[in-house]
Amino acid sequence: MLDVKIPEGKLSEKWTHYKGHCKLVNPANKRNLEIIVVGTGLAGASAAASLGELGYQVKAFCFQDSPRRAHSIAAQGGINAAKNYQNDGDSVYRLFYDTIKGGDYRARESNVHRLAEVSTNIIDQCVAQGVPFAREYGGLLSNRSFGGTQVQRTFYAAGQTGQQLLIGAYQALERQIALGNVKMYNRHEMLDIVMVEDKARGIIARDLITGNLERHFGHAVLLCTGGYGNVFYLSTNAMGSNVTAAWKAHKKGAFFGNPCFTQIHPTCIPVSGDHQSKLTLMSESLRNDGRIWVPIKKEDSRKAKDIPETERDYYLERRYPAFGNLVPRDVASRAAKERCDAGYGVGTSKQAVYLDFTEAIIRYGKIEIGKKGLTTISESDIYKLGVDVVKEKYGNLFDMYQKITGDNPYEVPMRIYPAVHYTMGGLWVDYELMTSVKGLYCLGEANFSDHGANRLGASALMQGLADGYFVIPYTVGNYLADEIRTTNISTNHPAFAETEKKVNDRIEQLMQIKGTKSVESFHKRLGKIMWEKCGMARNAEGLKQAISEIQNLKKEFWNDVRIPGSIYEMNPELDKAGRVADFIELGELMCLDALTREESCGGHFREEFQTSDGETLRQDDKFMFVSNWEHKGEHEWELIKEELKYEEVKPSKRSYK
Repeated sequence: MLDVKIPEGKLSEKWTHYKGHCKLVNPANKRNLEIIVVGTGLAGASAAASLGELGYQVKAFCFQDSPRRAHSIAAQGGINAAKNYQNDGDSVYRLFYDTIKGGDYRARESNVHRLAEVSTNIIDQCVAQGVPFAREYGGLLSNRSFGGTQVQRTFYAAGQTGQQLLIGAYQALERQIALGNVKMYNRHEMLDIVMVEDKARGIIARDLITGNLERHFGHAVLLCTGGYGNVFYLSTNAMGSNVTAAWKAHKKGAFFGNPCFTQIHPTCIPVSGDHQSKLTLMSESLRNDGRIWVPIKKEDSRKAKDIPETERDYYLERRYPAFGNLVPRDVASRAAKERCDAGYGVGTSKQAVYLDFTEAIIRYGKIEIGKKGLTTISESDIYKLGVDVVKEKYGNLFDMYQKITGDNPYEVPMRIYPAVHYTMGGLWVDYELMTSVKGLYCLGEANFSDHGANRLGASALMQGLADGYFVIPYTVGNYLADEIRTTNISTNHPAFAETEKKVNDRIEQLMQIKGTKSVESFHKRLGKIMWEKCGMARNAEGLKQAISEIQNLKKEFWNDVRIPGSIYEMNPELDKAGRVADFIELGELMCLDALTREESCGGHFREEFQTSDGETLRQDDKFMFVSNWEHKGEHEWELIKEELKYEEVKPSKRSYK
């Protein structure tokens, strides 16, 4: 039933073979083909710019006031590429292998190898756009390490890599807008896919300023709408990040792949109270130089500086000596939770661990002494010189931490704790990034394809730009070559009218509830259920309870939610209500998926399936597949498996010790 469309031949030659044999659309015909791009973060902006450059007529939609507001700007630490600038043994194969291993052998080999192949092109593209990557003294681009690797392959722009990359993509997009190849629709939210003869032929979008619904035709539709981590309410995602576009596609027939695979990021500023609506991430790049520890003594209430070195447990270095503080995110997150649950947590909540830069500051200070040729210098001066180096590498992150917590991380260790970050699940796509719906594509974090059960750090930006700049221009052309005789379908077509009516009816149904509870209160309650029963650790009993609780929450939502204002005006509460309604349905599917997958792998940790030392226990003989869910009706889904076959990498126990 699933046609993955993986090309024939050796793994290392598949993408080259595909590019040499795919169908093409000539320039004159491209001008007659319309493509809709929903979402203008890194994946969407790069795709819209690239397709506009090729000559297609592109319509791009974002619900923000500008593409520059996309959540891609929040990515801090860097972007991976197998350039091997450090001459430390990196290669395309090693990036491919690290990504497969990091995903706990639950990713599709062909897609991951292609990602590793095009990674080197991304850096050249971005440098040509003027992205200000950090450089060494001699002018070469600088690299640093991220978790799950033993090489330095992460390119970065201080602690704002995502922002700088998005500005590059945004400039390319704006150029195409100026040339008339791309038409930009800001403050528009896609609320459904229009199907004509079993193909995606357009969308229904809502103007978030006026409230009016609009019909838009496209020969193909690209969803580039990011992840769904906000199903947990508290996450590192922007408040507007949602699953609505992907969920509407799912209910129109697009399979949802691996929905329970959620990434918990280990270096987040801990929750400080019930007042919070989101969490703030401290970049994984800080683990290059910061050492993570807790006191050896339980319930130790002393300040960090009063705890001597001999009474500190650098638990990642102790448990995983080969990788130390640079183990993958899922491993570091579980280890922090285990220490805190065992009574070794720090801070007032005891739900935190220390991230300490003291040693790095002193080390850098001593290096500066040598560089400057100094002979006699005090310890305080050494420390000051080291602080200057750390400021240059991570200064904006340290400033952010101090503004939020009031603590100076140059003087006291940061306190961190895991939080929901990235979602590896998403719409199922084949090798061409097409969903199970013809003509409907999905790019970036919104699809499931490249990360398996856990994403390695600095790979999100890589995937988004790879999909947009280097993959979709070939694959969408292969589909559109057969559509050149399809004339533009009028938006008066019955399929457009019928879909718009369904969207309008749902909006009116929401407004007519006139209940007593706010949208936010339902979102918070959903998040609490998800975090406690489908978060860092899951078990069968808790997941069954969660499914029942979410079903009851859905009934209550549709009977008692309160939405002020009216439809035909700017109404953020109405926008949020639609998104939370979709999150509730997604939450049920996530718990169902987690319940069905009776193994532990990557970020999916079933308590019943763990080794004697608390590591994940995969069941390759039973679960080496992608879980694809087809929507059948309310509370009903059918599981369709895509078997994962490994030609180059032999699945083994994932060890970072």
